[in-house]
Amino acid sequence: MAAKDSPLKQFEIDPISNIELGGYNISFTNSSFAMLITVLVITLFLTLTVNTRSIIPSRMQLISELMYNFIAQLLSDTVGDNGKRYFPFVFSLFMFVLIGNMVGMIPYQFTFTSHIIVTFALAAVVFIGVTILGFVNHGIKFFTFFYIPGVPFYMHPLLIPIEVISYLSRPISLSVRLFANMLAGHTLLKVFAGFVVSMPFFTGVFPLAFIVALTGLEILIAFLQAYVFAILTCLYINDAYHLH
Repeated sequence: MAAKDSPLKQFEIDPISNIELGGYNISFTNSSFAMLITVLVITLFLTLTVNTRSIIPSRMQLISELMYNFIAQLLSDTVGDNGKRYFPFVFSLFMFVLIGNMVGMIPYQFTFTSHIIVTFALAAVVFIGVTILGFVNHGIKFFTFFYIPGVPFYMHPLLIPIEVISYLSRPISLSVRLFANMLAGHTLLKVFAGFVVSMPFFTGVFPLAFIVALTGLEILIAFLQAYVFAILTCLYINDAYHLH
């Protein structure tokens, strides 16, 4: 297979405009463009649905209200009353991941959530913010998070390092889960799309049908991964408040 036909070519970052500042390359790329489109879509969607509020909501207003209530309920169930103050952050994170995933489903658009550097940056913001929140709420007592009550004392030298490693691996697991799912799904779509083009008409119908089914599955995964990212963020916030 030629390099230009590689299923992984769709993940290459290409500069749209080359910009260097202080010896650093800060070019505007296809990834940057996809993020900009995502932010514009979210802003336009929420602005239009909020400004046209009515007693009998339109379909778009109903979708907007459902998303609002979904995240509000998620925070209420996982964090409690303290979660209300973090609604803007969790809602923005959920919408950015969700719409970014959906923008990537449009043919010839770039899927920035398929890059580990992007998902890790999002996960690192969550991890650092939650850790700071834990120290603000509990001070030095936050370290008791790694202490499991009710366990025999001789088990602590083994369990405490495991708890620390588990905590430090949160941004890795959070970012890899999103990145791996989007990367694998889009790669599979590209592979079967190549089968459709290269195979005769009658036999090419089968991979085409599989692509249609796989596209529906990818849309479901796009929603699911945004939900997982949001709910884990809520759970981490809850840990910062209530420890164990």
